[in-house]
Amino acid sequence: MPVLTAGAGLHETLALLTSQLRPDANHKEDMVFLKDVFSERSLACLMKIHERLRQYERQSPTPVLQCVSSLAEDVTDELQSRPTNTEEGELLYLLTSPHVKALLSVHDTVAQKSFDPVLPPLPDEYDDELEEESVKIVRLVKNKEPLGATIRRDEVTGAVIVARIMRGGAADRSGLVHVGDELREVNGVSVVHKRPDEISQLLSQSQGSITLKIIPAIKEEDRLRESKVYVRALFDYIPLEDKATPCQEAGLPFKRGDILQVVTQDDPTWWQAKRVGDSNLRAGLVPSKHFQERRLAYRMKVGTLPNPKSPKTPSYDQACDKDDCDCEGYFNGQYIAGLRRSFRLSRKDRQGSSIDGSDTGESDFLTYEEVTRYQQRPNERPRLVVLIGSLGARINELKQRVIAENPHRYAVAVPHTTRPKKPHEKEGVEYHFVTKHQFDTDVINNKFIEHGEYKENQYGTSIEAIRSVQAKNKMCIVDVQPEALRRLRTAEFKPYVVFVKPRVPESRRRRTATTSPGGAEQGRITEEELQEMRQSAIQMDQQYGHLVDRVLIKEDSASACTELRSILERLERECFWVPLNWVRT
Repeated sequence: MPVLTAGAGLHETLALLTSQLRPDANHKEDMVFLKDVFSERSLACLMKIHERLRQYERQSPTPVLQCVSSLAEDVTDELQSRPTNTEEGELLYLLTSPHVKALLSVHDTVAQKSFDPVLPPLPDEYDDELEEESVKIVRLVKNKEPLGATIRRDEVTGAVIVARIMRGGAADRSGLVHVGDELREVNGVSVVHKRPDEISQLLSQSQGSITLKIIPAIKEEDRLRESKVYVRALFDYIPLEDKATPCQEAGLPFKRGDILQVVTQDDPTWWQAKRVGDSNLRAGLVPSKHFQERRLAYRMKVGTLPNPKSPKTPSYDQACDKDDCDCEGYFNGQYIAGLRRSFRLSRKDRQGSSIDGSDTGESDFLTYEEVTRYQQRPNERPRLVVLIGSLGARINELKQRVIAENPHRYAVAVPHTTRPKKPHEKEGVEYHFVTKHQFDTDVINNKFIEHGEYKENQYGTSIEAIRSVQAKNKMCIVDVQPEALRRLRTAEFKPYVVFVKPRVPESRRRRTATTSPGGAEQGRITEEELQEMRQSAIQMDQQYGHLVDRVLIKEDSASACTELRSILERLERECFWVPLNWVRT
């Protein structure tokens, strides 16, 4: 008797089985029938097709990316936002052509296995008298992803209603489920008398094919195109900890600083958004700006949230520990003027300096900031670089090192002072020397971004000093108290804010002396001083972290200088997210 090999196919097995059929006196007719069936050419072809499909299933390629259409749109936006050469222009032409767009769309559909059945649309008009309730049977394939829809119970009728459709989800891609539809059954199970949480659990547990019995809304919602609204999140959000969210599984978690694309604001309470850079095409729920501000205001009213305007005692970086130092002098052969940071902590007229953000029109609560991509153009003035530092960061030293390495490219804003000029000093080089009357007049006229008094002399950094540096096509680097950030965050300066903090070792036994972190040469410090540094960094991050573009951890002066120099070089050639009102014309 012939024996099948291990690799024999189904059609070979069928041929061998046919050859073994022998007429039998008792079952002659059955044998003849089976032999005729197994000998059919069409059946053999079907067996071969089946084998080919199984072989492809075992060797099917895995897509490298499931959202090439989104990537192509990002590349197109990038190319359109700046001048292009011949090759880039040709790429832009290809990516914007309808044939390539269609090809990429088909690729995404296949990659995501989005083979949902498409039913013909309902007629625009139908006779209500003939059919009081038009029932629609919808069959979706959702695999392991959520259905992408939330439900609610109608307070009047008690019906289970589709509350929202998540953009990019299975329900949205099908085009068969709409806001306002009444849900009657899920996989043959009636949901009429079930609670919304029971229905949500039933939907989430259903895998593969899911069948819904729906009564369509009277007026189905038109599918809207995704918006191009981008926001920077100014707070952390964890949906699983938010009891107010209509569906925790549908929530989108994010961290402060994440860029979100808000795809729809149809619901005034819950927006739908996607994190920029995520491969997941499905949108998630996030609290709207208005709703988030409302509940923060309520928390502040009941005392569970501190008032954002309450005064706090900051502890910021000290540039120098010498009593007779104005933090100015020669560094690697280059003379660099600077301001002693201690005077900023003892200003007598902080309210009159208008740097507390009271005139910026900003909201009291941190929610979202609308942003857009921006790249410095050749004919534009360089962006302002602002350094802020927690205790022990010694950012004045860091600023001096970077400028001394390339004084033709980077510079500081020459400060004003009322102290007498020393013999070796020149007007407009080390300082702008002015009278006390002139200085007070400039303070009243709001010309300083910050100012203060040290040893009975006034010091201040003016807006015009920054403009003077930028007019020379140099990148101006300033180190300020973080309160001044709100004054500097304007379309004119477009500041890039770097928060410098030293790497502080883990807590040890109290009063144990250790080497100073951050590469500072100031001997050995105690555990109490290390704790002050940690607290300073935490406090500054809590109060001003939402205004920071980059955090620089200072291991030592050399590595911090290298990292800062890399940041400055990238600012001149790369795109960054900036507030929309900085570039809006």
